[in-house]
Amino acid sequence: MATARCTSSLNATVLARAPEVRRRTRTAADYGAEGSSVWLEEEVQDFGLNEDVILANVPVQSKEEQEKLARTPAHPQALRWMFAAYTANCTAERTFRFAVPAVIGLLSNSLLPIAIISFAGQVGVFALGPIIGDLLDETPRLPALRILATMQVTSMVASACVTLYAFQSGASACATAGQLIRRPWFIFLTLAGVVERLAGIGSGVAYERDWVVQLAGPNRHIALAEANALLRRLDLGSEIFGPFSLGLVLSRFTPAVSLGIAATAVAAFLPLQLFFIHLTDKISRGALRRYSLEQRAREGTPPKRKSFLEALKNGWRLYLQQPVLPASIAYVMLFFNAVLSPGGLITSFLTTQGISPQVIGGFRGACALFGFAATFSSAWIIERVGLLNAGAFALSFQAACLALSVAVYIARPAGAASGAFMVGFLALIVLSRLGMWTYDVVDTQVFQTAIPESHSSVVSTTELSLCSLAELVMLGVAMAAEDPRNFGALAALSMASVVGAAVVYCRWISHPCVAKKELFGHGMEAERKVSNAA
Repeated sequence: MATARCTSSLNATVLARAPEVRRRTRTAADYGAEGSSVWLEEEVQDFGLNEDVILANVPVQSKEEQEKLARTPAHPQALRWMFAAYTANCTAERTFRFAVPAVIGLLSNSLLPIAIISFAGQVGVFALGPIIGDLLDETPRLPALRILATMQVTSMVASACVTLYAFQSGASACATAGQLIRRPWFIFLTLAGVVERLAGIGSGVAYERDWVVQLAGPNRHIALAEANALLRRLDLGSEIFGPFSLGLVLSRFTPAVSLGIAATAVAAFLPLQLFFIHLTDKISRGALRRYSLEQRAREGTPPKRKSFLEALKNGWRLYLQQPVLPASIAYVMLFFNAVLSPGGLITSFLTTQGISPQVIGGFRGACALFGFAATFSSAWIIERVGLLNAGAFALSFQAACLALSVAVYIARPAGAASGAFMVGFLALIVLSRLGMWTYDVVDTQVFQTAIPESHSSVVSTTELSLCSLAELVMLGVAMAAEDPRNFGALAALSMASVVGAAVVYCRWISHPCVAKKELFGHGMEAERKVSNAA
């Protein structure tokens, strides 16, 4: 009732101060009670309202009401449809990224073709990621996401068609992998993979770093934390569901037929995703509009066109100037952990040590399960100890688990490839995934809180570019130390990167400053409570 009285009073004030407002069709009610702050900002900018007039009509909330508001998303129905669109996007992406490599592997006994496709994708993200983010920030949200979704699915379907052509043309008869990678269809497949990765990065940033903030509410930290955790949960669930479903298809049909089924399913997800995007925008009632772009359009100011190098320099400049750079650097450092994670390197090592495929599959499944569990616990941890303390806890926990795992591996008897030592080594890696995925949620919310809306996408894509560089560096190190006897050194290097990330982050939050208090006021309050309790 207080909000309704406030809105009514403000409407009357606007009508009294600016007669031309009577001709406007958009009022605070069009945004809903939760989005009235957006309307107020427009009225202040357009009609020069006195701030004292506005503040006099704003109701004062009790602490209980503030906590309830922090838990309630600004646009809950629109947020649900965004989750549906994100699920369609992730399922198509995870299915494709499992299908094409699995089928390409049947064309050659070498890992070289897949390595080249992966390497080209990482280089593309590192080189062009900031430019994709800059374009996102300078484009209205709705058409930008529609274009990215269409580009990503189109490149996926094109890749599947090219791979099917390779089967029909007898590419499996190639004598060597070197002959295969020189074929025109393989070059096209590699380029399509780069486009898919870039479009996937752009759509992921749009959903995870921008849309969810506008719909959950930038100042509703608990609702935002829960929304971030659910996004990560949907992503991990799609990573399990997509490959598992395609694996069942591959077990019943030929590779060519299975790839055709996968391409059809991926294409079917596009109209679903576009429909859900449309509903999200419609129900949000203006929350996803970029008012700065509309203001420039009303003023007749043409958008400033940047060259390739200018956009690239702008992305890196904004990234390095961000107020939460240490938290981002800590996140990037986690991507140097290419060995003590459920990836291809540790899978290859366990295979060389004679570990059965059932054990390896169980290990990777357990890692996914613990990552999924972290998406449930992260919001609870953030609520209890504060956002910044949650990040310190997550990184310290992951670093401790990996340090113990390396100690267990080094302490194992010479030649022991299985038994209690190997079980303990793998179990500690599985346990460390709780910390890793908790910090992933924390880093996302730190970015959402600290980075202005005007350049949130370019800063996020630049961070992902650095993550791609970290993966490329570790891939090169692993190639140089390819002997399985060097695994201990690689594991120690991976562990050191996580310990370094924890040190960088903890050192950053241990030095309070005014800017940090302004950005994370709710988190700093929770941290003081924890310190007093201790």
